[in-house]
Amino acid sequence: MTALLGCDFTSAPSRRKPITLAVGHTDRGRVLLDRIEHFETLDAWGDRLKDASDWVGGFDLPFGLPRELVVALGWPVEWRACMGHYASLSRDDIRATFAAFCDARPTGGKFAHRATDGPAGSSPSMKWVNPPVAFMLHAGVPRLIDSGATLPGLHDGDPARIVLEAYPGLLARSVLGTTSYKSDEKAKQTPERLIARKTLIHALEGGQAPLLQGSGLRLKLSHAQRDGLADDASGDALDAVLCLLQAAWAQQQHEAGHPRYGLPAFDPLEGWIVTA
Repeated sequence: MTALLGCDFTSAPSRRKPITLAVGHTDRGRVLLDRIEHFETLDAWGDRLKDASDWVGGFDLPFGLPRELVVALGWPVEWRACMGHYASLSRDDIRATFAAFCDARPTGGKFAHRATDGPAGSSPSMKWVNPPVAFMLHAGVPRLIDSGATLPGLHDGDPARIVLEAYPGLLARSVLGTTSYKSDEKAKQTPERLIARKTLIHALEGGQAPLLQGSGLRLKLSHAQRDGLADDASGDALDAVLCLLQAAWAQQQHEAGHPRYGLPAFDPLEGWIVTA
């Protein structure tokens, strides 16, 4: 049986804010959550991904940089070489380089975007603050490569372990629109956000998320799991489960014979977000 993984990632994991991994599997259209795992260091998370069992995972971090940015900086335009160069830089180097790029551009067009950002509604992968996805790429992608897994359309590795770029906000917005359902700030962990999490979970359990319509996939939770996801005001566990569902959709596409686990043809330097 192929396991499913969904990962809510942070580039600076700690005991207070670990990397969160949802582990599950499918059974006749139901996506069952087996457990939630936490990793307080990047190395512990990277070692977990070397698990030799069969799995398909959705990971909430960008897998590539905008081609426009890479070309402008004169960096390698082949993905593996570009990622190798990027990994060699310090975070200070990245911040200074990207800030200089943005400073030279007009207001309203400071950042370069990947093609997937439009349909996914995702932040540009070169952003170094709010959220610092540039540092998430820097911390995460080298470890994904080192795991030996396959990143479809980007990197060939073990065909039994599949790594896909996921974005939980895409699936959440298909249910909630722009309503916020989480916050790391205690003052913003409001009853309204709790209601939004419960609404989202209910839709996922009922197979009513518009992004997954037609797939027949629905989340199956125990009472304790449901309460745990709703009560986690940071949304980390729920985001991991959203990524798990995106991985389940990709696995379903693969089983139906679609190439690249349902990913469309995309720029092999930039990458693409599954279900976008």
